[in-house]
Amino acid sequence: MPRPVTIFTGQWADLPIEEMAAMTADFGYDGIELACWSDHFEVDKALAEDDYCEKKHALHAKHNLQCHAISAHLVGQAVLDNIDERHKAILPDYVWGDGKPEGVNDRAIEELKNTARAAQKFGVDVVNGFTGSSIWHLLYSFPPVSPQMIDAGFDLLAERFNPILDVFGECGVRFALEVHPTEIAFDIYTAQRALEALDNRPEFGFNFDPSHLIWQGIDPVQFIRMFPDRIYHVHIKDAIVTLDGRSGINASHLNFGDSRRGWDFRSPGRGGVNFEEIIRALNEIDYQGPLSIEWEDSGMERTFGAREACEFTKKLDFSPSNRAFDAAFDEEND
Repeated sequence: MPRPVTIFTGQWADLPIEEMAAMTADFGYDGIELACWSDHFEVDKALAEDDYCEKKHALHAKHNLQCHAISAHLVGQAVLDNIDERHKAILPDYVWGDGKPEGVNDRAIEELKNTARAAQKFGVDVVNGFTGSSIWHLLYSFPPVSPQMIDAGFDLLAERFNPILDVFGECGVRFALEVHPTEIAFDIYTAQRALEALDNRPEFGFNFDPSHLIWQGIDPVQFIRMFPDRIYHVHIKDAIVTLDGRSGINASHLNFGDSRRGWDFRSPGRGGVNFEEIIRALNEIDYQGPLSIEWEDSGMERTFGAREACEFTKKLDFSPSNRAFDAAFDEEND
């Protein structure tokens, strides 16, 4: 049975959710992955208002849309990050508060706990998101970075996320980290270390997104095979490496969409991700969740791209075979 194809609303937060839901249905999607910002999904209102979740369900039913996950990337980023002025733009006012770093971290922790409670009330069992990282700035080891400094970053993950995950466990909800630059886990080895830091507790897994892996030189299929029981959600997102002898893989402080960059995001099917092999690997691990399109392409009009991406993904997906292609020969010999 084909997996549902959904769209993540994070890049569409400039649109009211009523308009976004109508567009999602018109584009041909089966469902919607709600961002926990703008009016798409408001954690505080979901907990405070008796009919908030009911109204969301009614909106989805109106447009025949499923919802399998909500996403808390922005608040999650502030859990482990060293807070500075950049975070004010991505956080609710009640989380930012006076902007003092320790308070922002503490309020982000509480907001992520509340996100688990809101997800339970809403009826979804996956919250996608970020963790942030206190050690991302130590990626390049100069001045020399000691092992103890890296250890401290993963110790902080355990200190701050175990209480969060306790609430997730109480609510029957799983946290799916999108492995991504600037997070505590950004590749296979750091993802493994993050799991180990959290004693491999089942509330913590991954929102698999190949676009953040391929430009680093990581095979997304190897990620799936490394963590077959931890793929809690999947993003269909593409990227392309465009190194030309002048550009660098670190992107030269050039923003997304600048043709001088060494890599950039592309609409699904128009970049360098081998989605064929990803679908086969997802079939191997019996992943039955949604294929959720996180649409980003600075060079393409987004409504055209989102519609095309839905068509691409629905055509791409297929079920595994329940018999060997040459089984007939064995049957003839019986």
